Amino acid sequence: MGNKSKYSRIFLSLTILLIITLSLAPSLQAVDYYADLTITIDSSGFVNIGGLTNYPNLTIQNTEKYTSKQQSVWTLNITKQEIFSEFVYDLTLPKGSSINYIKSSGSIRIEESLGNLIVKGFGENESLSIIIQYQTEKRENFLSLENIVYLLLFLAIVIVSIFILILFFKGKKMKGIQPTVDLKKPLGNIKGLNQRQKQIMRLLHERNTPLTQTDIQKELQIPKASISRNVRGLERKGLIEKEQIGISNLIRLKKL
Repeated sequence: MGNKSKYSRIFLSLTILLIITLSLAPSLQAVDYYADLTITIDSSGFVNIGGLTNYPNLTIQNTEKYTSKQQSVWTLNITKQEIFSEFVYDLTLPKGSSINYIKSSGSIRIEESLGNLIVKGFGENESLSIIIQYQTEKRENFLSLENIVYLLLFLAIVIVSIFILILFFKGKKMKGIQPTVDLKKPLGNIKGLNQRQKQIMRLLHERNTPLTQTDIQKELQIPKASISRNVRGLERKGLIEKEQIGISNLIRLKKL
């Protein structure tokens, strides 16, 4: 009877232990990890990882622990050995990068947007692993000798072009200026004038003093409308000039 009671107690203890073990079994199972990540890398190799995940310390800002550099080649390595039930990520490389090598768990595709390469990946029931070797374009020094030569050449072309334009417009302006009259010399024969314009010019030259249109009309006995028209013509040719005094216009020859 004593042995039977002892075996009963042992059996009861094992039964209780089994029940406790079964009740704790879910907590002993592997964690169901997931991740929906946005990963960016700047030109200095700093990595930002954001998004939603229950994997501890996976999201992080401005870290260098995932990148290394050998000469001009950068290597990114984000590897987590634990199994993820699902993971999705968008990884943006620095502007101007080119990929030498890429290996990732799950499926990937590479896109380009605004000069950046974007690696998109996803997987199920496997570990998370992203390994990329890439290079970034070297930034040219703006003040390099070659750029300075091009800049000086450009400035020289601009200066020469401005000088040519100044000479062109100056010559055009000089070409458009009509010769003025030297009052100390005889009037002579002025070409390009009609008969009445020549009469007005001779009268102004002989009088050697400013006259009003009324004075000219009375002296030459020419209709008022004709006087006005021919005075305007002489003024456009630059041979005479007007000076308004009160309500009258004094007309004189342009002096040299």
